[in-house]
Amino acid sequence: MPIEHDNKDYQFAISLSVLNHLGRNLYRNFVTVLGEAISNSWDADATNVWINIDRDSNKFMITDDGVGMTSRDFESKFLKIGYSKRKEGGPASDNGRPYIGAKGIGKLALLSCADRISIFTHTKKTEYTGGVIVNSDLDKAITDDLLPSDYPLEELNYGLIDGLFINDEQGTTIVFEGADRVLKHTDAYIRKILALSFQFSLIDPNFTISVNGDAISVKDLAELAEKTQFLWRINDYEDKYLETIKSLALPEVLLSSKMSVSGYVASLELPRHAKIRGTEERVTIDLFVNGRVRDKNVIRHVPTTRVVESYIYGQLHFNELDREGADPFTSSREGIVENDAEFQKLLSYVQKVLLPRVFNDWDEFRRNIREEGDDENSSVSIKERKAAAFVAAAGAEFTENLLPDKKRVVDEWVSDLHPDAKFNIGAYVDCFLSENLVRRYMEETGTQIHTKVTGVVTKFRDSETQAKSKANINFDVRRNNNDLLYLGMNELAISAEGGASSGGQVNPLVQAASSYKPVRDAVGHTSLLADPAKLHLRVTFQNIKGRVETLFNEMPTAE
Repeated sequence: MPIEHDNKDYQFAISLSVLNHLGRNLYRNFVTVLGEAISNSWDADATNVWINIDRDSNKFMITDDGVGMTSRDFESKFLKIGYSKRKEGGPASDNGRPYIGAKGIGKLALLSCADRISIFTHTKKTEYTGGVIVNSDLDKAITDDLLPSDYPLEELNYGLIDGLFINDEQGTTIVFEGADRVLKHTDAYIRKILALSFQFSLIDPNFTISVNGDAISVKDLAELAEKTQFLWRINDYEDKYLETIKSLALPEVLLSSKMSVSGYVASLELPRHAKIRGTEERVTIDLFVNGRVRDKNVIRHVPTTRVVESYIYGQLHFNELDREGADPFTSSREGIVENDAEFQKLLSYVQKVLLPRVFNDWDEFRRNIREEGDDENSSVSIKERKAAAFVAAAGAEFTENLLPDKKRVVDEWVSDLHPDAKFNIGAYVDCFLSENLVRRYMEETGTQIHTKVTGVVTKFRDSETQAKSKANINFDVRRNNNDLLYLGMNELAISAEGGASSGGQVNPLVQAASSYKPVRDAVGHTSLLADPAKLHLRVTFQNIKGRVETLFNEMPTAE
């Protein structure tokens, strides 16, 4: 028998509570809120965006001179959650700007930072239109589970903008009242964050963002540029900010990649220079798509924890993410969907190519300018690294109290001496340890000073007594009166090996010590060594070290 049924049409009914999830409760970052408004202005072909903050009245407004909206546009586009300009008009505006907006939900960010949000808009051919969203009324509508059709917007109070716009032809103004929870940010902070977040605001002469009447420019990043020490430029990337970096410690590095990625990585003199003044935030390496930051600190997706990360910042521009048929951006617009194929390609480049190069260069560059590098870089021995750090610290003490013109000269001298000082410090430590360890070995094993070298003890004791008398020193110079302390490696080797030779062959430690002595003495007298002498010293010390280790291993085991 036929099934009975009705002919009623059904349609989705969206609860206003969705606005909480997609708007007010999703956007936590004030800059993201500003970003959505600025992005809308960009998409509307605006040439200017004015952000005016009135902290005394607890409000701020964002105004643009874009194409504006008609009454119909406001109702069917702006208020339509999920409306996409791309679906209707293609990937770019009438003036050819690539659209930033995609999902049509970014506008909901505007609900998250004020009690009342008033939208005023008009086109060249139409009068002002718009409406007011009152968050307390919206809360009640959500509590009562009203449908959007049962929640009309409040009418506009044109007194808020009366007299503010003279001869304006078109555009949109959004007024945020009761915005105390976001107006705690200083103008300087807002300007710096916007300069870092909207690349086109610095390079496009046809798009200007102003905060309280002052246009954002590279000057807002001057402090960052001044403290930048090294720079890596990717695929010939250029912008006005990089042109302001004049105090690099070493020439910039040019990197190339077959990927359609560009940008730069820069490092600062100290980690504290990465902190944005007055906040707990730091500059990071950010991912940009079509001129707008889309993912803050993109290297957080890469499993690495190296000291250099606290020094670096930069921008990676990868417009391939914004492509037809894909939506890699999270609903909050504050990040990228992790499993997006193009994003994974970018992360692979960052992890396997970009960061290893930057990390290794940074360590080498830092050591070249006599500053500490990355201890986790195993290509440089710990001993060499620590010697370099010690020399750098000691060199700084020689120049810290000099007049500026003298400091520059002496800094150059110290810089010239740094490689030799680093080598000699390491060589001296090798000598100190090896000789004192042989002395300790002889004490522990009861090995006596060989009769052939006892005269050396007498010679150096007498010499020291005369030197102390001449210097009017009446205290002991050496820790104790042990005769072993007056023997050098030659004499210690003869004693430890039981003679200079055995079985017609020179004992190995004695042979190594004899070869070691001329260069070892030069190190002890703070001489600058020739390269062949340095190589000789390295090789000979390895022979000494190897023989000393053998002696230790052959010691009787203590009971």
